[in-house]
Parts: sequence; structure tokens; C-alpha cells
Amino acid sequence: MFYLQFSLAFDEQSWRRLTDADKGWAVINLDLAFFIQIINFGILVLVLNVLLYKPLRAALDKRRQEIDGAKEKTASVDRLVKDKVEQYEAALREARADVSARRAELVKEALAEESSLLEKARKDAAVSLDAIRQKVVRESEDARALLRKQAEHISGEICEKILGRSL
Repeated sequence: MFYLQFSLAFDEQSWRRLTDADKGWAVINLDLAFFIQIINFGILVLVLNVLLYKPLRAALDKRRQEIDGAKEKTASVDRLVKDKVEQYEAALREARADVSARRAELVKEALAEESSLLEKARKDAAVSLDAIRQKVVRESEDARALLRKQAEHISGEICEKILGRSL
């Protein structure tokens, strides 16, 4: 094992005991070189803090701020998109309701117009049928009258031919 031990030994006996190589101990003496190294270490920490740690922390903070800003922007865009989608869906529902109401109104108007057209067609057909019936009746009466005259005339001619004399 290797042990570090700080020694403020001023007597020689303690010094020998601590520097005994058989025991595997290493001794750090608190002399001027040790304090110069502590000062060098402090200067190194200050220089590294100024040249390395602060810029690195600043870059990390800047990156964290950019990421947080991007997250906030993403969240706001998500909220905006959700709001727009909800508005779009509401407008779509309203438009569908309007179209459905308008379609129902148009169907109602079309059915009313269809029934009025059918009623008018029925009336026109009835009037036309009555006119055709009257015409048929007149023409049949005229045809009967003509046929009676012709039948009388033909029967008179037949009688004259059969009897051989004029009537």
C-alpha cells in the first residue's frame, strides 16, 4: 500500500520513522515547494475557470436557453395548430349543418314544386282528356250523321236497283 502522510516533524526520530522505505510510506513535506505548488494549483484553477469553465458553462447555458426557447416555440406552435384545427373543425361542422339545412330546404322546395307540377299536369291532362272526349263525341256524332245520310242514300240506291225503278 501507498500512503500519503503530512508531516510537521521537527525531530529526527519522527523523520526517520516516516521516511522508512520498508513501510511503503511517502511523505509530503510542508516546505516552501509545497506552498508554491498550492499557489500554482490555485492559479491553474483560476486560469482554467476563466479560460475553460466559464466559456463552457456559458455555451452550455446558451444551448440550454436555445433548447428551452425552441421547446416553448414548439409548444406555442402546437397550441396554435390545435386552436386552428378546432376552429377548422367547428367551421366544418357549421358548414355541414348549413349545407344539410339548405339541402333539406331545397328538397322541400323541390317536392313542393314537383307536387304543383304534377297537379298542374293532372289538371292539364284532365282538361285535355275532356277536350279529346268532346272532340271524339262530336266527331262520332258527325260520323253517325254522315253515315245515316250515306246509309239512306245507299239504301235508296239498293232499293232502286232491286226494284228496278226510282223511288
